[in-house]
Amino acid sequence: MIFVDLGLVDFGEALRRQEATVQAIYQQHQPETVYLAEHPHVFTVGRSGNEKNLLASHDFEGRPLALVRLLRGGDVTYHGPGQLVGYPHLDLQRRRCDVHKYLRQLEEVLILAAARFGVDSYRRPGLTGVWTDRGKLASIGVGIRRWISMHGVALNVNTDLRYFRLIHPCGLPDCPVTSLRELTNSPIDLQEAKSAFQESFLHVFAEDRLHLPSTVSSSS
Repeated sequence: MIFVDLGLVDFGEALRRQEATVQAIYQQHQPETVYLAEHPHVFTVGRSGNEKNLLASHDFEGRPLALVRLLRGGDVTYHGPGQLVGYPHLDLQRRRCDVHKYLRQLEEVLILAAARFGVDSYRRPGLTGVWTDRGKLASIGVGIRRWISMHGVALNVNTDLRYFRLIHPCGLPDCPVTSLRELTNSPIDLQEAKSAFQESFLHVFAEDRLHLPSTVSSSS
């Protein structure tokens, strides 16, 4: 397994990278890959999401808003500067991992990563994502192609939370959203957040790696 930090990258460019990576992993030309990224302001919606959950036509700077429709689960969400986005590309068939289990594993990764900063977070029954007593901290929306995962998770680190007022986050009206910065009352180094995510990811998925053929190596 390899981790690749894309830095601040256009959402469309990251999506093209994901699509190419799914094909490369399926053809066994590339090991499982997790991309870490940060995006300029963008709103996306899953394949069964409701576009009416975008509540505004313009952002705070007067720029027109548009939704990017994706073949992932989940409803409307926001990506922007200060948010850590993780795109894992794993072979779930070789890992003997169903989609439900995979979602719960991603939640566990985020819970462990948040704990590195002294933040207690948890699951909510019937909902996908990670929550705190002050609101939703992280969103999850995945897609599966040929049993290779794509799309992934968004953890609010230093995110400008005003942008969540422009949507019903994940299709949930009156859903408070928070960030590590808000919960700790201090800016969080994004590189530290990436390291915490990577270490937590390797810990959670370590057992599954035992099911992979020896031709796929795992490293950080």
